[in-house]
Amino acid sequence: MPDVSSPTASNSPSFTVSELSAALKRTVEDNFGYVRVRGEISQPKVATSGHCYLRLKDEDAVIDGIIWRGAMAKMSVRPEEGMEVIATGKLTTYPGRSSYQIIIEAMELAGQGALLKLLEDRRKKLAAEGLFDEARKKPIPFLPGVIGVVTSPTGAVIRDIIHRIKDRCACHVLIWPVRVQGEGAAEEIAAAIAGFNALAEGGAIPRPDTIIVARGGGSLEDLWAFNEEVVVRAAAASLIPLISAVGHETDTTLIDFASDKRAPTPTAAAEMAVPVRLELLANVQQRYGRLSQAMSRLLEESRIHLQGLVRGIPRLDMIVEEKAQGLDALTQRLAVAPTRLFETKRDAVVALGARLNLDRIKADVSRHIADVSKLGERALNAVNRAHADAKRHWEQFGARLESVSFKKVLERGYAVVRDSGGVVTAAAAVASGAELQVEFADGKIDVQATGAAVKPRPLPKKRETSGGGNQGTLL
Repeated sequence: MPDVSSPTASNSPSFTVSELSAALKRTVEDNFGYVRVRGEISQPKVATSGHCYLRLKDEDAVIDGIIWRGAMAKMSVRPEEGMEVIATGKLTTYPGRSSYQIIIEAMELAGQGALLKLLEDRRKKLAAEGLFDEARKKPIPFLPGVIGVVTSPTGAVIRDIIHRIKDRCACHVLIWPVRVQGEGAAEEIAAAIAGFNALAEGGAIPRPDTIIVARGGGSLEDLWAFNEEVVVRAAAASLIPLISAVGHETDTTLIDFASDKRAPTPTAAAEMAVPVRLELLANVQQRYGRLSQAMSRLLEESRIHLQGLVRGIPRLDMIVEEKAQGLDALTQRLAVAPTRLFETKRDAVVALGARLNLDRIKADVSRHIADVSKLGERALNAVNRAHADAKRHWEQFGARLESVSFKKVLERGYAVVRDSGGVVTAAAAVASGAELQVEFADGKIDVQATGAAVKPRPLPKKRETSGGGNQGTLL
């Protein structure tokens, strides 16, 4: 046991737990006010308050970390399990558990290996959702009238695209300027793709037929905006065919999998978007030449065929002589045919006249004419009776409708009272000062209620007779 009476023990100052914790807190924060810690994220959890709690670890040690809600909203890298990062912040202590922790203000991925792991995990996740399916991809229009370009407004990329489109087949180019790297670049690129799709057909700003998303080459970190989930989803959701041209031929980003066509360079994207005008003209001329040759060949074959047919036709003089001989025979038959026909028809008429009784035919015709006249008179009388019955029916129906109309009631001195809600049927429903409309038989007037509803005066009670209880009354 130590000797408590020794000078060393008696001269040592005593601390409360809170004082000792505060002294340790000041010591840690003064000596480690700004640190960068490299480690692997473990057990990240975002609380309902918006703060993120996690642990940074390596092979031998673990340190608790916290990202306040305000810093969390500014993070370019979202904490994920197993991600290797470099966290920047300050050390502090948490007296409630006698532990120390780092308040993280910024975070970046530690090395290309961590980026590639994150990229692969994200690719698998989006592929599982079907965003990279070939069935979703749309064909690129052969000859677009308007091309929308999403890229930086400065730099060689946009100049190369415009120059190549102008050389191949000039068309209208719309540029949506965005940042292509750094904080907020992914959101701007996604908004540009959605903005082109939101343009209306035939509007003041023409809607593109094809969209090109382009950026020059760079490191994996420089091209990271095109690996962000928001950009990939925007490209997959685009209704306009989209060509991705990010980096050089060896660079691959996630937008390449979601786009309808991937170009190795921005210049190649322009070549995919439009054909070569001179090649189109040459193709048309070639087709025209082939068509002309085909038509010439067809005409020549038809001419040869026609000549063969002509050689198979007999001589014209022989045909004329044969037809002339037939004409002479017909002329001879025609000279005697009218006389013979007239005689034949005359004999037939005589025989038919003998068989007919003309007087009987006239009597039958007269009888039929009289029957038709009677039927016509009966039909006309029936129509007139039906018309009279219908007219009488509608006149009776109109009189019945008129008898139940409220207009008849108004003519007897009554009136209809209306307010903004319709017909008023009770005095209690009218408030003092309410605007009313009163309809009489001869017109309408506007009035204003000046007082509350007055209850009807009760009828006076009947007086009892002074006679005996069994006395009756005359009333």
